[in-house]
Order: sequence, then C-alpha cells, then structure tokens
Amino acid sequence: MKAIMPVLDDSRQKPYYLQLYDYIKDAILKGEIRENEKLPSLRSLSRSTGLSVTTVEQSYNQLLVEGYVYSKAQSGYYVRDVFSHLSQTLAPSASELLAPQSDAEITFGSSTPAFHCDPDCFDFNKWKKCMNKILTEFSTSLFFESDPQGEPELRAEISRYLYMSRGVSCDPEQIIIGAGTQQITNHLATLLRKLSIEHVALEDPGYLPVRSIFRDRGFALTPVEVADDGLMIEKLPTNIRTAVYVSPSNHVPTGAVMPIGRRYELMGWAASNDSYIIEDDYDSELRYFSKPIPALKSLENSSRVIYLGSFSSTLFAAVKISYMVLPEKMARLFSSMAKDYSQTCSKLEQLTLAMFMESGHYQTHIKKLRKLYSQKLSAVTDTFAEAASDFVTVKNTSSGISVILNVKSSKTTEELKKDAEQLGIPAVPHPKEGLLALYYNQIPLVEIPQLFRTLIERWRG
Repeated sequence: MKAIMPVLDDSRQKPYYLQLYDYIKDAILKGEIRENEKLPSLRSLSRSTGLSVTTVEQSYNQLLVEGYVYSKAQSGYYVRDVFSHLSQTLAPSASELLAPQSDAEITFGSSTPAFHCDPDCFDFNKWKKCMNKILTEFSTSLFFESDPQGEPELRAEISRYLYMSRGVSCDPEQIIIGAGTQQITNHLATLLRKLSIEHVALEDPGYLPVRSIFRDRGFALTPVEVADDGLMIEKLPTNIRTAVYVSPSNHVPTGAVMPIGRRYELMGWAASNDSYIIEDDYDSELRYFSKPIPALKSLENSSRVIYLGSFSSTLFAAVKISYMVLPEKMARLFSSMAKDYSQTCSKLEQLTLAMFMESGHYQTHIKKLRKLYSQKLSAVTDTFAEAASDFVTVKNTSSGISVILNVKSSKTTEELKKDAEQLGIPAVPHPKEGLLALYYNQIPLVEIPQLFRTLIERWRG
C-alpha cells in the first residue's frame, strides 16, 4: 500500500481532516490504495502525520460515510471496492419495464410532509435589509420582467455557493430558477420530451409530487426499490433511454446514503444506456457530524447528471425558489425555448436572495441551522436513550430533520404514528416494518425532552 504522507497546508484555509480525507480518497480512486487493504490505525497515522487522533478519526469517518472505506469491529478501516459494480449486467428489459400499467398498479411510498426551517432560526431583519436595499437602490430593475431562466445575479450566487458547499462546478448559464420544485420538474419534463426520453424511473418510496408531474405529462413510470445503500441500480432498464430520479445523499424517508461505488455504478449505467440522472439534493446541507456528502454532480464525468436544489427547506416556506443545474447540452436547449416561458418566481425575492447570499448571510444561517438542529437531534436521541432504551432503538442520526426509530411495541406503526401526531410530532411510517420516522425540526429545543418523554409514556401504554 502507498504510504499515507500528505503534504499539509498550514494556512488553515481547509481543515486538516479534509486535507487528509482528500489525500486518501484520491489515492483510492487512482488505485494506489487497493480494495480490501487495511488503512493504518488511528494512532499510527496520527504519529506519522503529526495530526491528532481526533483529526485522523474525522477523516476516516468522512471516508466511511461516503463509502470509500468500511470498518470491522476490533480490527480497523478497510478500502471498499469502489468500481466493482461497473461491469455487472443490469437485469430488467424494456418489455418488463414498459408493460402497460394503470396508475393504481404503480405503488410508491407516502410523500414526506413539507416541514421547513425552524421559525426561530431565521434572521428576518437581515432579509428585510437586503429587500429594502433592492427596493431603494435597484427599484428601476423591478419595472422589467424577470429573466425566464432566473435573474443572472442569483444564478451567479448559486453557482458560487454550489462550488463551495457541494463541490459542483457549473456556469450560471447552466442554472434554471423556478417557483418551487414542481415548476422546475415541469420544465425538466419538457426538456426530456425534446430529447425523446419518455420513461422515468423513481425511488420507491419517493417524492409523490414529482411522480404525479411525470405521470400527468404522459411518461411511463417505473418504481425502483430503495435498499440500505440507496436506489437498487440493478433494477434499472438497460435497453431504453430513461431519466432516473434519485436522492443519493439523504433518501427520505429511509435515510439511505448511496456510497461512492454505487454512485459510479449509477453514472456508468447512465452512460451505457444513453440516459440521465436527476439528482434531488434535498436537505444536503443538513449533515451534522461530518461534512456534507459531495453531490453526484460533483464527480468526474457527471455530464449526464441533472442537479436539483431548493431554498424552501433552509429558508422559510413562503420562499418558493428552486433551481436545477443542467448539462451543457440541455442548458443550450432550454435557452433556445426560454422565450416561450414567463418566470413565475418573484424577481424581488430572487434579487433579495442574491444579496442575502452575496453578503454571507445565507452561509451564516446554514451554520446556525446546523448547530440548532444538531442540538435538537442530540436532545431527541438522549431522551430515547435515557427513557426508552429497553424498547426503542434510534437509527440514522447523522443528517436531515428526522430520526428513524425501531419501536418494539404491541401497538401498530399507525397507532405509534397517531400517538406522535396527537402531541404535535410529525411522523411517517418507514417502508421497513416496525420503523417510524419522527420529525423534530420545528419543535422548540427546550420542549423536546418533556415532549418526547410524554410520547414514550404513551407508547409504553
């Protein structure tokens, strides 16, 4: 195995754990550290690099959550076979996938409730200052219609933000802004039709509004099961052009994260099948105990990835600003037809958000949001550990706005869900029997311990 000897930048522009993570990740991708090779122990790598054990552990944990390595109890960390799946044959045929189906025969999971940012976490004074500045200094621009593609100022800020936060490199001309995910998806449906793609595969369970849009636009739909490591790629078609809708960084409601090997496998499928991947990066910023997982769009050879993002889950519900990043070919196609569309997203809100981002307020808000939600998550998990460890197991506690629970109870999942909702705790049954997702994001931090203890008492009966 290649010796792990990174040259560290002491300027502190990038944390040491990320520098070490990047070094090991690149070595794995280049084949310099091969599959199933054991990485040095935390202490030995700490001694050889001069980094603290905690820093080395942070690097290993980031590699672990992204799927570059796996761990063995009492043994250590080992390199995963990142590229092994790329040569495997994917099974389903076009005839199997496109057999006539009524809508009733296609069963998708329940949609996730539209829970948004904690109302106490958003600084409306800063938002108001940005809006007032637009109204006083740039008011003349408001007399003109908004760009059908979205305001250039906001597209430029989104481009910068995506590069810094998600590793996505794109030109502002590749970004399309719309009033919510549903409008963006309608644009996308038109583009796919123009590319002669009439088949869409979606995660099951998945996001129902998106399914409804593609169904209503006449696309053939195929539900694809989600496993512990994300969408089951082996169930995608191999001989018909398809757009597959996935949420690889944090699938809702299962919490599944697609590891790096499966991500390369998915991109390999898209290339060999002349198809596209629609990456929904919902809640990607809300990862609390490691840095956010890089987007699929940030990987090399991602020219077949369409990236979807939204501000509604991190700002406030009334801001219906979503966007997509198109491959260059599709961006040129949209530009040629943009004159046929009117922008339905408020120009004032677009310019306000652009200034909010340019001033650094959005980035500050995200940090504040992560801190608050991580405190809420800890309060929830601590309460279950202290008061219900005998019959409740908490799963998947690293990201998003919910916890997934395994509840051993005589009550049904629907009864457990009803108990939670009667207390004002939103709940969604998990696809796996006996599991339930509880959403904590809008519950005030100080109320969480007592509220969840009350829930535990009800569940005990």
